[in-house]
Amino acid sequence: MAQRLVKVLLPAERAGELVEELERSDISGFWQEERDDGQSVVSVLCGSEQVEELIAGLNSRFSGVQGFRLIVLPVEASLPVPERTVQVGKGLIATEEEAGPKTPSPRISREELYSDVSDGAVLSLPYLVLICLSTVVAAIGLVRDNVAVVIGAMVIAPLLGPNVGLSLATTLADYDLGRTAMKTFLAAVALALALSAALGLALVPDPATGEIATRTEISLYDIVLALAAGAAGVMALTSGAASAVIGVMVAVALLPPLVAGGLLLGSSRWAAGGNALLLFGVNVVSINLAGVLTFLLRGIRPMTWWEEDRAKRSTRTAILFWTLLLAVLVAAVLLAN
Repeated sequence: MAQRLVKVLLPAERAGELVEELERSDISGFWQEERDDGQSVVSVLCGSEQVEELIAGLNSRFSGVQGFRLIVLPVEASLPVPERTVQVGKGLIATEEEAGPKTPSPRISREELYSDVSDGAVLSLPYLVLICLSTVVAAIGLVRDNVAVVIGAMVIAPLLGPNVGLSLATTLADYDLGRTAMKTFLAAVALALALSAALGLALVPDPATGEIATRTEISLYDIVLALAAGAAGVMALTSGAASAVIGVMVAVALLPPLVAGGLLLGSSRWAAGGNALLLFGVNVVSINLAGVLTFLLRGIRPMTWWEEDRAKRSTRTAILFWTLLLAVLVAAVLLAN
C-alpha cells in the first residue's frame, strides 16, 4: 500500500504534546518544524490505510484548537524503505464511535476518497464539452460499426464521477454531494441524449448494425456487466487507482446504450431506441446499487455516530429502492424480449 504524509499545523505548545505522544508510540517517521508565527508543523509518515484512523484521532484531539489544520499528501517514495507497517499510537486512536468500524481491508482514507469523488461530480463547462465530444465519437463508432472508436469514446466520457458520487453520498448520507452528483449526471444524460438524437437525424443509423444491435438486445448478462462495472469502479477508487482508467468500466455500461438510444430515436426508430434506453436505465440502477454495496463492504462510514445513524437509514432506503427498481426493469426486459 502507498504511503501518505500527514502534516499537522498547531500552536507550538500543542505541537509539543503531539510530538511527545508520537515518541511514545510505534511511529518512527515524524518530525517537527518551527515557524516564525508561533505555529509548528508536525509531519507524520504512514501507510495510506492508516490515514483515516490517524485523521480521526487528530481531529478528535485538536479540532477545537485555534490554528489547527491537517493536510494529507501522497508520497511517491521515501528512504529508508519502512521495514514494517507502523502502528498509530494509542492516544491518537479515536474511539469506535468517533472513527467507526475498522477497515475490513487496506484502502485510502475516507477523506481522500471524498475529495476525489466530489471533485469528479462537479458540473462544469469542460465536463459538458467532454460529454459532447464523447457522444460524437460514440455516435460515429456505432454508425460505422467500429469497436475501436466506441472504446475511444468510453475513454473520453467522464461518467464515473457523478455515478460514484451518488453511491458515496448515499453511504455517507451527504445530501449536498448527492444533489451535486445528481445534477451533473442528469445534465450529462440530457446533453448526450439530445446531441445523439440530433446526430440520428443526419446520420440515419441502421438498427441492424452490429454495435447498435447489441445495445437494443437486452439480457441478464448486461445486468451482470453493469453490477461488475459499478463494483470494480468503487473497488479501484478506494484502492487509490487512477480514475481515468477505471472510468472506462462505468462508461462501457452507460455511454454506448445512451448514444444508441438517442441515434435511434432521432431517426424515428422508436422501439429499438426504447430498448437501448431501457438498457441504459438498467445499467444506471445496477451501477449505483453495486457502488453502495461495495462502499459498505469496504468500510466507508461517516466520522461521527449521529451521522452514521442517518447514513444507515439512508443506505437501507437506497438499497431497497435500487433493488425494487432493478426488479421492475428486469421484468420490463423479460417482457420486451
